[in-house]
Amino acid sequence: MKLDLEGKTVLITGASKGIGLASAETFAAEGCHLHLAARSKKELDDAAASIAKKHGVRVAAHAMDLSTPEAMIELARRAGAVDILINNAGDIPAGALDTLADADWRRGFELKVFGYITLARECYAGMKARKSGVIVNDIGNSGENWDANYIAGSTGNAALMSFTKALGGASLDHGIRVVGVNPGPVATDRMIKLMKRRAKDWHGDESRWQELFAKYPGGRPATAQEVADLMAFLASPRAGYITGTVVTIDGGISAKRSII
Repeated sequence: MKLDLEGKTVLITGASKGIGLASAETFAAEGCHLHLAARSKKELDDAAASIAKKHGVRVAAHAMDLSTPEAMIELARRAGAVDILINNAGDIPAGALDTLADADWRRGFELKVFGYITLARECYAGMKARKSGVIVNDIGNSGENWDANYIAGSTGNAALMSFTKALGGASLDHGIRVVGVNPGPVATDRMIKLMKRRAKDWHGDESRWQELFAKYPGGRPATAQEVADLMAFLASPRAGYITGTVVTIDGGISAKRSII
């Protein structure tokens, strides 16, 4: 399917690996110009150079620690007018209530919850002035499928689901669409870290994390490319009447009320 995204400018956070990198490749393949942001300068620069050479699009790399509102505001200033924002950077820690200190909650929320909100607000203003734009929030299925052993993530993701629906419910009046994606387990470095924590909670041994694959639908997690493809479709004119909603991509995990 032709997505009619050629020439669009896309800002992606957390773009040096995982879902962010896969989405960068996908949007570039559709002919989009990119602003990529992440903490790791070498990985980000390498990705930007590779994507620009492969797809012949403009790619700007912004190596930044995005864990403060000031950093998100600066990123929006550097990127300028963008047609599509992919909010993807986030690292909310796993663990139960009694294992997480206040600092753990605040650190995770600053980057993902408040970071998404701040960057969305900054980009929304320009989109509203141009009467055009799409914001895609990469959230996570724990926001609808609550997990006491990932309590900070469940809480933060639920907040972002509400934010997405509240903003997206009114945004089309300004020519803007706001949507969310709720992946379940995805084959990324972050998933491995979370699965090691779950294996420790369940089996007392983090090295047994790969045993959890047997519990996944189809015996596997999702791929980053599957999530990126969904985000590209939702950001495209082909999804022009979709706003204020969150699409779950977890193989049915949430539908059967399982945490994996």
